[in-house]
Amino acid sequence: MIRLAGLLVLCAAPAGAETLRVMSFNIWGGGANEGKGIEETVAAIRAAGADVVGLQETRLESDPCTAESCPAVGESVAPAIAEALGWHVYDQTQENVALWANAVISRYPIGAVSPKDLGVALDVNGKTVWLFNIHLDDEPYQPYQLLGIEYGPAPFIKTEAEAVKYATETRGPALDLLQADMAAADGAAAIFVTGDFNEPSVHDWTPEAVAAGQQPVAVAWPTTGRLVAEGFLDAYRAIHFDPVARPAYTWTPRYDEAATDDHPDRIDFVLAKGAGLRVTDAAIVGEDGPRSDIVVMPWPSDHRAVVAEVEF
Repeated sequence: MIRLAGLLVLCAAPAGAETLRVMSFNIWGGGANEGKGIEETVAAIRAAGADVVGLQETRLESDPCTAESCPAVGESVAPAIAEALGWHVYDQTQENVALWANAVISRYPIGAVSPKDLGVALDVNGKTVWLFNIHLDDEPYQPYQLLGIEYGPAPFIKTEAEAVKYATETRGPALDLLQADMAAADGAAAIFVTGDFNEPSVHDWTPEAVAAGQQPVAVAWPTTGRLVAEGFLDAYRAIHFDPVARPAYTWTPRYDEAATDDHPDRIDFVLAKGAGLRVTDAAIVGEDGPRSDIVVMPWPSDHRAVVAEVEF
């Protein structure tokens, strides 16, 4: 079933404009971590109405899987998901700091690949679009460090400056790799970045969110902040501006938000950039509950997904 919440912006597109629905979905093994098939994952992608999806965690977690070591094992389920949808697929098989079992699936043809395997070119009705799909390191995880939640050997911290320092050290090398790889997209009609960032948005940990009791301290998170500074839009916040009214948590539908040994947050993103590009809709896709704009039951992952509709 599907439920759409929030205002959908409706207005005429410029002549010759394309509309694309881009989804970021950490599929948690596509059901395989729970001994299931891909059917629930395929249903979620169909319900979102996506045209192209950046998938993360297309393979299984290792056993054991710890904060410090959790290599991907087994085969990618991305080809089977693409086949079920009748789509194209590209498995991102290089091993580097910006990937963890990633793949791109698309109803549009997939062409060139960036040098470090982070992005692919899509032919969208004759226009070249690039999608870069990443999965960033979750350890150390700064929300846990700030909240005194044990996760790996990282020390607990108290300030925004400490959080930014640890976040930059943890994910900065992956962003350097992404920035270099995005040179391949020069001249594209639009560029998208999807991914599980394992870090909140620069737009979310605001003083207002702290006052509302949602966050412990205001933090201008550097990873999304760096991409926003380079002209990318955080697509969900381009439509739903207020992080207090619409926190849009993607982590995690499998946990009680009131629990003291975890923390809900928005760490999965679609970012978009392009001349004249406009975000017209954005939604969180997940289980039947207050955090989901598009509801799919049963929900197969330990992350909610995000989908954005863009004109360019």
